[in-house]
Amino acid sequence: MPRPSRPLLSVDLIVDTALRAVDTAGDFTMPGIAAALKVRPSSLYNHVGGRGEIVELLRERAMSAVLVEPSAEVEWTSTVAAIARSYRDAYAAHPRLIPLLTAHTVRSHTAVAMYESLAHAFRRGGMTSQQALDAITTLDAFVLGSALDLAAPQEVWSIEATTDRDFAEVLAHANTPDRADRAFDAGLGVLIAGWSQLAAGS
Repeated sequence: MPRPSRPLLSVDLIVDTALRAVDTAGDFTMPGIAAALKVRPSSLYNHVGGRGEIVELLRERAMSAVLVEPSAEVEWTSTVAAIARSYRDAYAAHPRLIPLLTAHTVRSHTAVAMYESLAHAFRRGGMTSQQALDAITTLDAFVLGSALDLAAPQEVWSIEATTDRDFAEVLAHANTPDRADRAFDAGLGVLIAGWSQLAAGS
């Protein structure tokens, strides 16, 4: 039999195409995916239920790179730190996914598994359920913001734009390749220290 003129349509191919569109333009459309794959938009619905399902498949794809350690086997703070670092790395690879995914309710099983691990870790550390929710929400915002920061230009702030002495002295340390990593490490350390103190007082 002759080989098909284009790859056979599949869920993975649709997700790959949607991810390329997000990486390039920050979003995707069903007609755009169909055009890129040289099929009719109606053909996509034989494989996916619609745009919302593709969004969750994109979340599943990104979250599959997050390492979720068994929280019962290590110190709870180590579990939180390991998840945070892996979570940041996963989204740093596709920063334009972040605004898209944060606009949709989380339904991905892989994503939910990560949040479950965080909940177990925070609760095992001694937090109340409300404190654990607040900690998860804070970690989410910190990690995703840090992932976006990795996509920033090396010169985030122009030193010529300020006449303030204190800020100018701060900026003398700013435009270095490790700025974002140093800030992430410092911020994560502060968060975990604060959560440890909070949990101890619960």
